[in-house]
Amino acid sequence: METLTLNIKGMTCGGCVSSITSVLQKIAGVSSVEVSLEQNRATIKYDPDRAQAAQFKSAIEDAGFDVI
Repeated sequence: METLTLNIKGMTCGGCVSSITSVLQKIAGVSSVEVSLEQNRATIKYDPDRAQAAQFKSAIEDAGFDVI
């Protein structure tokens, strides 16, 4: 397992946290997701043989947020 932390711009509420958590958990190979509104970031634990960082960035951006 690997851990990746992404800084996210555009989160304003708990609904944003839920949206990002949901889209990331749907990616095959993701074992856990922690999204912090206060720190504007997501920490993702995943299997690098099944998921890639580019997938996470794309999923977050498709949900309407920016990865910085």
